[in-house]
Amino acid sequence: MLRGFPPVVAADTHTLILGSFPGEASLAATQYYAHPRNQFWRLLGAVLEELSLHELPYEQRLTRVLSHGIGIWDVLDACHREGSLDSAIRNAQPNDFASLREHAPLLKKVCFNGKTAGRFAEVIGAAGYETLVLPSSSPANAMLRFEQKLSCWREILA
Repeated sequence: MLRGFPPVVAADTHTLILGSFPGEASLAATQYYAHPRNQFWRLLGAVLEELSLHELPYEQRLTRVLSHGIGIWDVLDACHREGSLDSAIRNAQPNDFASLREHAPLLKKVCFNGKTAGRFAEVIGAAGYETLVLPSSSPANAMLRFEQKLSCWREILA
């Protein structure tokens, strides 16, 4: 059974971006979105007008993102999976979303990085959060160019 990472949130987090589950590169590095071709940090940097975000050391990236009231987590806490594709996820165990109100009492909006994570939008929305499903930042999502993804990702701050 593979285990995910704890949430990156603060008391003033108002928006949370949820992925599905860390890929192999992320698990090996113990960092969210560690695969060099994953566009997460570039997309988020452009949205936050922090264009060098992806070049910063990991801990500084987290600090910068949190300073904007944005948090990062995944919908799944644990699963079985060969490789990094969401389609290979088996025996998935969701994270404890009820605990979010304790860790991030100002949370209003939950964004989902891709359709797999987006399957939880209805459940999270029913808990009273605004939801937004974004195109995946994964290199496996090659249907959209960076600029096309970015136009959707800008809705994070809307």
